[in-house]
Amino acid sequence: MNKGTIKQILLITDGCSNQGEDPAAMAALAKEHGIVVNVIGVMENYETDDRGMKEIDNIASAGGGVSQVVQTKQLSQTVQMVTRQAMTQTIKGVVNQELQDILGDSQSMEDLPPEKRGRVMEVVDDLGETVNLEVCILVDTSASMKTKLPTVREALLDLSISLTSRMGENQFCLYTFPGKRKATSKIMSWTPKIDHISQVFSKLASGGVTPTGPAIRDVIKSFSTSSRRHLISHDDEAYDDGPRY
Repeated sequence: MNKGTIKQILLITDGCSNQGEDPAAMAALAKEHGIVVNVIGVMENYETDDRGMKEIDNIASAGGGVSQVVQTKQLSQTVQMVTRQAMTQTIKGVVNQELQDILGDSQSMEDLPPEKRGRVMEVVDDLGETVNLEVCILVDTSASMKTKLPTVREALLDLSISLTSRMGENQFCLYTFPGKRKATSKIMSWTPKIDHISQVFSKLASGGVTPTGPAIRDVIKSFSTSSRRHLISHDDEAYDDGPRY
């Protein structure tokens, strides 16, 4: 199997969408384009919102990703965990598919003898370190997120540090929603240096509605346009958003 690229949208939000398309439907569209959608729900003072938590689960499920609802103080560790967990989940799915192509539909990785299953997991772990990773970070900046944004910034910087030891190439971009005149605002174009976030986060303004569905739809376009129906793609085309930092 070639090294390839894993594409993720990392959605960080604390509330329910209230404008535009169903966000779960847009997450399903992203999955069709070979992009996994992961969702982290940020809560404070153990606040709960059943509708919001259900929506978070639905988005991640439709997008083939991982969801987690956390308190603000746990955000940094969770961002790292979700990103890596989703990467491993994606690789395992691709490996399973390739095994089925070889062994037939009647067998999967779990059906292999323990020693062979262990060798397959070694391949999965190795790919987790060598596969290229593209993460489009999509941050809810509606009014209720105002006090949480500094923690979000620190969590994303910690994510960068945690991924620096990987041999695969890491690329990040940052969008926020709502935008001034549309669903999203592009804050940072594709770059391997996520620490650029520290330069732009202080300028973010919060307020407005929560168009989560339209925001997911918008950021799908930020990824490269070919091989979209493969969760691990092998294209080398340029990005839609132009030059990287």
